Amino acid sequence: MVIAGHWIVGPGQSLPAFLTMEPLTTFFLFLIFLLVIWVLRCLNILREYERAVVFRLGRVLKKEKGPGIVLILWPIDKIIKVSLRVTTWEVPSQDVITRDNVSLKVNAVVYFRVVDAIKAIVEVESFRFAVEQAAQTGLRSVLGEVELDDLLSQREALNKKLQIILDEHTEPWGIKVSTVQLKQVDLPQEMQRAIAAQAEAERERRAKIIAAEGEFQAAAKLAEAAAVLNREPAAITLRYLQTLIEIGVEKNTTIVFPLPMDLLGGLGLKLSPTASVDAKG
Repeated sequence: MVIAGHWIVGPGQSLPAFLTMEPLTTFFLFLIFLLVIWVLRCLNILREYERAVVFRLGRVLKKEKGPGIVLILWPIDKIIKVSLRVTTWEVPSQDVITRDNVSLKVNAVVYFRVVDAIKAIVEVESFRFAVEQAAQTGLRSVLGEVELDDLLSQREALNKKLQIILDEHTEPWGIKVSTVQLKQVDLPQEMQRAIAAQAEAERERRAKIIAAEGEFQAAAKLAEAAAVLNREPAAITLRYLQTLIEIGVEKNTTIVFPLPMDLLGGLGLKLSPTASVDAKG
């Protein structure tokens, strides 16, 4: 039995390999191990939609890095990854009072993306939180300047106005607001009933106007027809015959005899002198 340091080696056994190595070889292997770890910490792989903002001794590098393989000098450099994809955020329901003093709840959807990763990290603490707060404030301020009718009928114009206002606020942060859409408008029950009554009254008004216009047009056409019959006395006879044809189509026992108006006129002329003589007598 051989005792080497604290190791006890029996017959037929050998010392561990690292005890038989020379100290210099062990040192080099340790350095290689540390170098591999350092390279792995310096090596970063970024996806196509990602960019890296690198801080070297606290100072940001002028140019963002990525995508692909990005090498940094760890631990001197610190890397922050930023996604350039479009982010969708739903604005919670906001209590809004319109210009005509109507209280309602409105929510919207905001689409934005990072166009300058360095500004998004350096200029603002949390760009997502900043965009969310700006969207809520802008939504309440813009909708508070319009009336309820404009809010319900001009959503596209309001969406465009909101998008322009948010884009102006977020441009210094390197954020681009692409779209803002009003999602839902919740009206109080009393206002819903009032709007329904207004719509019903408006439809009744239109129905009465349409009926009056129909009567006016019908009267005009009847006047034109009377003028035509006055110019052509034979046309009334043709109209009598047409009426008989229409009545004859139906299965009924009614017999209609057309009586010329000239005959009644002639009888009236003959009876007029007699009536005047009786009056004298």
